[in-house]
Amino acid sequence: MVTRGWTLVAAVLALAGTAPVYSGEARASAGNYDGAQKTLVPGKSWPCGMPDGIPVPERGKLVFEATMQLDQVYDLGETLYGHRTVAVIGGGAIRGEKLHGTVMAGSLDFQLGFANGVREIEQVLVLKTDDGKYIYVRNPGTAGDERDVRMVPDFEAPTASDHAWLNTGKFVGRRTVDFAAKTMKLTVYDVSGIEIDSSANAVVRVAKPAGHPDQPWDYRRMGANEKRGEQLIVENVTLSPSQSVGATKNGGRNIIPITGGKFTGKISGKVLAGGADYQKQANPFTLDARYLWQTDEGDMIIVRNAGPIAQLVPAFEVPVKSKYAWLNKGTYLSSPPGMGQGGVALTFCESVAEVR
Repeated sequence: MVTRGWTLVAAVLALAGTAPVYSGEARASAGNYDGAQKTLVPGKSWPCGMPDGIPVPERGKLVFEATMQLDQVYDLGETLYGHRTVAVIGGGAIRGEKLHGTVMAGSLDFQLGFANGVREIEQVLVLKTDDGKYIYVRNPGTAGDERDVRMVPDFEAPTASDHAWLNTGKFVGRRTVDFAAKTMKLTVYDVSGIEIDSSANAVVRVAKPAGHPDQPWDYRRMGANEKRGEQLIVENVTLSPSQSVGATKNGGRNIIPITGGKFTGKISGKVLAGGADYQKQANPFTLDARYLWQTDEGDMIIVRNAGPIAQLVPAFEVPVKSKYAWLNKGTYLSSPPGMGQGGVALTFCESVAEVR
């Protein structure tokens, strides 16, 4: 389902945060959250970069603020992982003592909400500095209450630039969303000088309700005995020009924004604008495309197609009430990208075991 009204989106998200519950040293009940000034320990299943605890961001030194406009918000409803909302960033401004620039349109914000108020968040952002450099940001976060969302950004900045200091810093961010104003704010602090207090009365441990499988952080790899079987879907994805980060701490990084497209086969619909192929230019050359489909019936599907270029493995997240929820349970393989109209063409197939 596509949520077209901002009021409805805000209501859904507010509902998901009405009863925060925690496990561990500190606990909270509805309307009685007491973790704002404590160390927030993320659930073990959600790697937020600081598994031993995320300090209160504001205790660090302010690095920058990014104020973003929300182009689209898609409320997928319940998926196998929880209540899923995806926001597509329409752009934004960055202001800080050492960093100025913009947040590129098409950046993504993935949020899972749970009935006890817990949230798991992952942002995939692309920044462009005022001197023309691109910076890739993988930004996971968590919350036990919607008023206390903490992020742990991991930056890939060009090593041969004035922004290379971002590659080695220790940062914590505060994410806030104003759906009425259609804005999202990310305030990032340097917490390298902050000592994390892990004593019992200074910690809140975040735990999602039982019965929800863990959402994957990484992508599945193609097995040695897998091969492409029955064809499921043919896809054409349109693309914008590359945004080259260049050499980073993790090797070369190149980003190709996704602007639209269509798919046909056992499922048909359109590729939505937003997301990108976040390419890692190493050996092997690896793709990591993250984006959204909307079927002809209006169902929303999250797509991730990743791996070495000749061993791509697509994965899907589909609302559990969708007629296409069978995609959640299958195992699939993708062809390498070929030439397409305005971009690339791919074929998704069933994965089958190769007989040897």
